Amino acid sequence: MNTTATQTATSTDMVVVPGTEIKPAPVIQQDIVAYQAADPQEQQQIESVIQEIDLKDRSSIMFFGTKTQEQMTTISEKMLNGVKNKDIGAAGGSLTNMIAAIKGFDIDQLDPNQKLSWWRKLLGQAKPVVKFLDKYEEVRKQIDTITDQLENHKTQLLTDVVTLDKLYDANLDFFHKLEIYIAAGEEKLRRLDMEEIPAMAAQAEINSDDMVLAQALRDLRSARDDLERRVHDLRLTRQVAMQSLPSIRLVQENDKTLINKINSTLVNTVPLWKNQLAQAVTIFRMSDAAEAVKRSNDLTNELLEKNAETLRMGNAEVRKQMERGVFDIESVKKANRTLIDTIQDSLRIADEGKVMRAKAEGELKTMEQELRQALIAAKSQSGNEMTR
Repeated sequence: MNTTATQTATSTDMVVVPGTEIKPAPVIQQDIVAYQAADPQEQQQIESVIQEIDLKDRSSIMFFGTKTQEQMTTISEKMLNGVKNKDIGAAGGSLTNMIAAIKGFDIDQLDPNQKLSWWRKLLGQAKPVVKFLDKYEEVRKQIDTITDQLENHKTQLLTDVVTLDKLYDANLDFFHKLEIYIAAGEEKLRRLDMEEIPAMAAQAEINSDDMVLAQALRDLRSARDDLERRVHDLRLTRQVAMQSLPSIRLVQENDKTLINKINSTLVNTVPLWKNQLAQAVTIFRMSDAAEAVKRSNDLTNELLEKNAETLRMGNAEVRKQMERGVFDIESVKKANRTLIDTIQDSLRIADEGKVMRAKAEGELKTMEQELRQALIAAKSQSGNEMTR
């Protein structure tokens, strides 16, 4: 839908707020690109990461890629906090108040055929239009207050959408960094298996009496196994990062949907409701004026009936036209119900978004716990092997 927030749509269309358009998800490869298949720039990055691996220093293996993993953990925590702290109920409450205010305003009170009874006239009660306008002014103030609240909710949700965009980009960046670390670890394992370990094994076989060389070979193989486990942990973290990307987009799209529903209420429902009431008041006054004309015509007819039959027939035609109904109260009521249905649809979307956020919160908690357990297990196992 090519439209802006300043355009007015019909009651069945939703105005799309700039910045809430659905963005296509980036293409993510299912497997890591091997060193040999990488382009020269990526190979240079992989070589730089390989230099961080010191097989003689077990800590370099234990903490290989840890910084990137910690950044991923920080992103997961921000994502979880964002879901927990998001109060969509406030926006839903404002929409509910809007419905209550509109429902509480009974347009039937402005019936052009309603007459003041003799005892109401005796008590000096106000005419229906006066009471109607007083009620309208009261409801208008309520709706203006709710409109301000909805504007604040929309502003906060727009801020959240921008924040989630930044969070998504950061997550995607760390995801690519993880791929570089994994590719570097696998390339180092390949070199160990194909070059370094076979060469040292051959040398140890020739010098079978060299115990120092034999121990060095065992240490190299042990370091190689540690590195393999570390690369496996990084792959698990990569999987978590891959799952976080659609989760972020899910929360973001729900925010965008609610923003557009709120905006549709502000640019469609409220102006149409005010316009509807203005028309009702105008029609009522037209009917009141027509009644005054009718009384004047009746008096004229009484005075001229005997002297002007032609005038009587013409006047009868005028009265007939004046008596025609010009105000269809059922149409106004139907329009009012349609506007209410639009707002209730907004509430349903908000409730669905709330359920999906709750589900996302549970999934994020599980993923965060699994990641923490994986890191703790990796560090614990590495620590035990170093102790041995």
